[in-house]
Amino acid sequence: MPRPAPARRLPGLLLLLWPLLLLLPLAAPDPVARPGFRRLGTRGPEGSPGRRPSSVAPDGAPASGASEPGRASGAGVCKSRPLDLVFLIDSSRSVRPLEFTKVKTFVSRIIDTLDIGPADTRVAVVNYASTVKIEFQLQAYTDKQSLKQAVGRITPLSTGTMSGLAIQTAMDEVFTAEAGARGPSSNIPKVAIIVTDGRPQDQVNEVAARARASGIELYAVGVDRADMQSLKMMASEPLEEHVFYVETYGVIEKLSSRFQETFCALDPCVLGTHQCQHVCISDGEGKHHCECSQGYTLNADKKTCSALDKCALNIHGCEHICVNDRSGSYHCECYEGYTLNEDRKTCSAQDKCALGTHGCQHICVNDRTGSYHCECYDGYTLNADKKTCSVRDKCALGSHGCQHICVSDGAASYHCDCYPGYTLNEDKKTCSAIEEARRLVSTEDVCGCEATLAFQEKVSSSLQRLNTKLDGILEKLQVNEYGQIHR
Repeated sequence: MPRPAPARRLPGLLLLLWPLLLLLPLAAPDPVARPGFRRLGTRGPEGSPGRRPSSVAPDGAPASGASEPGRASGAGVCKSRPLDLVFLIDSSRSVRPLEFTKVKTFVSRIIDTLDIGPADTRVAVVNYASTVKIEFQLQAYTDKQSLKQAVGRITPLSTGTMSGLAIQTAMDEVFTAEAGARGPSSNIPKVAIIVTDGRPQDQVNEVAARARASGIELYAVGVDRADMQSLKMMASEPLEEHVFYVETYGVIEKLSSRFQETFCALDPCVLGTHQCQHVCISDGEGKHHCECSQGYTLNADKKTCSALDKCALNIHGCEHICVNDRSGSYHCECYEGYTLNEDRKTCSAQDKCALGTHGCQHICVNDRTGSYHCECYDGYTLNADKKTCSVRDKCALGSHGCQHICVSDGAASYHCDCYPGYTLNEDKKTCSAIEEARRLVSTEDVCGCEATLAFQEKVSSSLQRLNTKLDGILEKLQVNEYGQIHR
C-alpha cells in the first residue's frame, strides 16, 4: 500500500514571522479623509464664486482619478465659476529670467483649471516693476491655447516694485466694461492675483483698500523676500484664505491646485439658487447668507435690500445740499447763487450780474457770498424794493432845462435862476437882460446911441448863439442819460 504523501510544511522562518504579519493593516488609509472647502468670499456687487470639495491630497499630490494636463481635477464634480480674473505679476530685476518663467508657468496652470470663454472666465495680465504694462485685456483671448501663448510671450520689465500703481491700473483700465469686464448685473466676481517677491515701493495700502471697496477680491502670493505685512495689506479678508507664501519660485507652481479648489463652484451662490437680491456669500457646508451692495441695508427677510438714507448718515460729502435718489444713491446740489463744481460735491458762487437775471435798474454788484446787490447812478437813490432807482438831484442830472442856473429844491424838485443882470422869463427857464440897462443907454450921449444899439444887438446875437449851443449840449446829455437808464 503506497505511503501517503508527506504534509507540506511552511518554512520555519515564515512560521516565526506569521504573528507579526497579522498585526499589519490591510490597506493604507485614504489621504483625503473628508472634502475640504475654501471660500472666495467676494463682498462686492458681483457675489461669490463659492466653494468646492478638495481633490488634492495634503501633500499637494493629485488625489485618485485627478488630473490630465489642461483639465481640472475632479472634472464632473465641479465646474469653475465664471470670473473676471486679472494677474498682476512682479517682473522687477530681483526676479531672474528662470524665475519669471516659473511665474508664467504658474499662471498657465491656473488657466488650465478654468473654463475660459466669453461667457465663462476671462483673463487679463498686468506686468509691473517701476512702470506698469497691460499685457492683454480681459476681452483679448477667448480660448486657453491662445491665452497661454500670450502668457508665454510676456517679458520682464525693469527695476522697482510699484505694486500700488499696478493695482490702481487694474482698477482704472482693466476692470472696466471697455476692457471686457462684466457689470454688476452679470453677478460675475472680479478677482485679482498679485505675485511679488519684494516690498512695494509705493502706497499700496490705500490703493488696495479702494480696490477691495470697489468689489475686487485680492489674492496676494509672496515669494522668497516678499514682505508678509505688505501681502496682508493688499489681500482681502479672511487673510488665511487670501495670502500665500512660498520660499522659492521653484515651488510656486504647486499653488495652482489651491486656486483650482478656490475657483470650483459647489454652493448655492454659484448655482444661483440663493435668492439674494444683491450679494450671496458662501459660508461652507452648503450654507450661505445674503448681503447688500453699498448704500443698501438687508431687510427682515434676510434676502432683499432697501436703500439707505445716505444723506441722513452724513457720509455724502456734499458741501451744501444732499439729495437722496431712489436707487439708494444720492447727489449733491448747491444753494441759490452757487453752481456745482466738477467734483459733484463742492460749490462755487455764480456771477448773477453776468447772468442778467438780477433785476437791477441801474447797477448790479456781485457779493462774495454768491449773491448780489443793486446800486444807482449818481443823482439817484435806491428805492425800498432794492432794485429800482429814483432821482435824488435833478439839477445834477443836467436835464433841468434852465438857461442859466438850476437850484435843487429836494429829491425830485428844482427851479431855475438867472445870472446877475438878467431876469427869468415867463417860461421859468430862459433869461433876458434887465430893461434898466436899456434905459441907461437911452440917457447917454445921442452920439453914442447908435453905437450902443449896435453893441446890444451884437450881444443879443451872441447870447442867442450861445443858447442854441447850450440847447444842443442839453439834448445830448438827455440822450446819454436815457441810454444809461435803459441799459
